[in-house]
Amino acid sequence: MLGRTANGLFWMFRFIERAENTARLIDAGLRMSLTRMHGHEDEWDSVLRSAGVIDAYKALHPVVTSGDAVNYLLREKTNPSSIYSAIESARNNGRMVRTALTREAWEATNEFYLELKTLLARKIPESHMPEIIDIIKRRTGLIRGAFHGTMLRNEIYNFSRIGTFIERADNTARILDVKYYVLLPAASYVGSSLDNVQWESILRSVSAHRSYGWVYDEDYNPVNIADFLILNGRMPRSLAYCYSKINANLGYLSREYGSSHDAHRTAARIQGILDNREIRQIVDSGLHEFLEDFIGQNNRLGNEIGQAYQFYQA
Repeated sequence: MLGRTANGLFWMFRFIERAENTARLIDAGLRMSLTRMHGHEDEWDSVLRSAGVIDAYKALHPVVTSGDAVNYLLREKTNPSSIYSAIESARNNGRMVRTALTREAWEATNEFYLELKTLLARKIPESHMPEIIDIIKRRTGLIRGAFHGTMLRNEIYNFSRIGTFIERADNTARILDVKYYVLLPAASYVGSSLDNVQWESILRSVSAHRSYGWVYDEDYNPVNIADFLILNGRMPRSLAYCYSKINANLGYLSREYGSSHDAHRTAARIQGILDNREIRQIVDSGLHEFLEDFIGQNNRLGNEIGQAYQFYQA
């Protein structure tokens, strides 16, 4: 496969996942701000920081407000990580690799872009945000369903899946970091019962509220929630689950091409950390520090995959 085609598939599905993840970050910010009586703009500062766009945002808006933050994350065209920009980029990548996709996968992507372009033509009132977020989550789910239901399980599938799970792992780590920055400002609070309502909102934002209750038949506990989203290999948005899939798909590529690269070793090492850590070890040594290091290692893996498979060569 040409490196350009692999690059297009990898980034198409990263951008689709990013759009949904940004919707979930907005949802997390909205839910947390609803539980605050004052100082709710702090939540949006932390959401922007977790999305990695705080500096670019402040270049346009010196003061953080909920309306401007939501608009920047949702539809700002100069923000390459906004939902509109992500879906536009996904569609452009999909068009570039059109012959590698089934008709169903391409049409689901193209139709979402056209619908989103109409929906986001104007600034969205806050009262309409839950509906918009639901549409985004449904549409990205439809793309995944069309892709999984129709694509041959070959290298095309593997590059697409790797892009999806690298992006998803990044998102889960960042959403947990929102929680850390906003709700646990002092190390002494980590692992306490502080603000359980907001922990519940985090679970809802990653569609893990009900499944958490199936695993932990008790009240919301910050340590258990961190364990669920970091180390539980059965939770499809946990870091451990994402890396089990990344390693599986990298393994298929290794067998397909008859070689392995630094990316394979980096992915295996990250999975080894997730498989051999206990949540108390992570919390005691610093949840924020662990997540920050994980995000850096995850980004490194993405770069190594691009180098290994010559993403930037025609």
